[in-house]
Amino acid sequence: MFKPLIGGVLVLLLLAVAFFLWAARRVEMPAAEPDRGVGISNEQIARIGERQQAPDSVIDYERLDRRLAALMHEDRMIGLAVGIVENGQIRFLKGYGVTTAGTEEPVRVDTLFRWASVSKGVAGDMVSLLAAEGKLSLYEPIGKYSAAIRLPGGIENRATVANALSHSLGLAGHAFDNKLEEGQDPRMLRAQLSTLNLICAPGQCHAYQNVAYDSASDVVEKVTGKTYPEAVKERLFDPLGMTSANMSREGLVSAASWARPHVGGKNSKPVEVTEPYYRVPAAGGVNSTIKDLAIWMQAQMGLAPRVLTPTALDAAQAPRVNTPGELGRMRKFRERLKSASYGLGWRIYDYAGHHVIGHRGGVRGYRSLVMFDPQLKSGVVALWNSSTNQPGGLEFEVLDMLYRLEPRDWLGVDGRTTPEQPAPEAVGNNMQDADQGN
Repeated sequence: MFKPLIGGVLVLLLLAVAFFLWAARRVEMPAAEPDRGVGISNEQIARIGERQQAPDSVIDYERLDRRLAALMHEDRMIGLAVGIVENGQIRFLKGYGVTTAGTEEPVRVDTLFRWASVSKGVAGDMVSLLAAEGKLSLYEPIGKYSAAIRLPGGIENRATVANALSHSLGLAGHAFDNKLEEGQDPRMLRAQLSTLNLICAPGQCHAYQNVAYDSASDVVEKVTGKTYPEAVKERLFDPLGMTSANMSREGLVSAASWARPHVGGKNSKPVEVTEPYYRVPAAGGVNSTIKDLAIWMQAQMGLAPRVLTPTALDAAQAPRVNTPGELGRMRKFRERLKSASYGLGWRIYDYAGHHVIGHRGGVRGYRSLVMFDPQLKSGVVALWNSSTNQPGGLEFEVLDMLYRLEPRDWLGVDGRTTPEQPAPEAVGNNMQDADQGN
């Protein structure tokens, strides 16, 4: 009489075990579907003009479109892609110009570009996310997590993970970028940083890095047991629905539509896609479409909390070190730009009394930008395939619309004297059109 009872108990136990294993697997796996707070479907892109007519909109999209079209008449402009998020919603995605000078292949919203140093925010977010999960501490020595890095006087055992991601290790700016561009192995270069002299104690000054910054990839690989691109794809890009985003030269040039890099004008030929900064993926390795960069910006606004938690975003976007050099580079905009600091892969500004976050990037033949107001959940992203910095004024024109400020010709398309756009910070041997980081 007990056999049926025992059999039933065994069945229930097996079902319980099966459910436990299924639930555990669900917890371990990242969300496969994009977070509902971000993204835009192809159907919505086709009808994006309807979003621009929303009652809460303060951006004059028609005027902005006219000004961008005028910008494309400049000789140095080849191709450009722009995205705008307003009140948390992607309301503008458009390509201008061509992927290659002398052709008629248009830049579309699915054309791939390089992010260059805008990639640094990915590393800042990824490490902050792991810290929020208790898998590392931002305030432990960088040497604990990066076996490759060696700093002067052994300070890798005192300088923190946060120091590395805020460019405040105490090294001179762009240390060994020139050797990286010559083709030397970045992990070997990180070990050779110990031969340099410090310009300040860790945490006491800001000096922009690429080789040292990529110690972030070492941190992620040690903590996750995966390569940096694998971990970022699994934890960030895939859950956000950023289907085009990748971190390799092959991932760029094999795309159905990709923008070729240019350093000359409309009559020039494209130059080679350079490899060195793909070898420091945390510093400058990401490629994507403008759509996916806009989705990335939405996530920075807190619209994808299942992927990027508020704790992780707060850690990445908190000011860590003042950057007076940045104010110097942006001096033409000091009418409204009042302060500048750096977080973990992100720049933080006071623009006309408003708290804004962003970054710029430049690598040979490509430029990029992202700028947003996290409170208003509004901002702009842009990617272009030439070495001109003129489109950089776009971020300020969008901010002026958001804040209802008197417009300025920041893009320089009105035929009047206009502020010169700040170039991405020079790197390496400072050769014209060499790879750059910002």
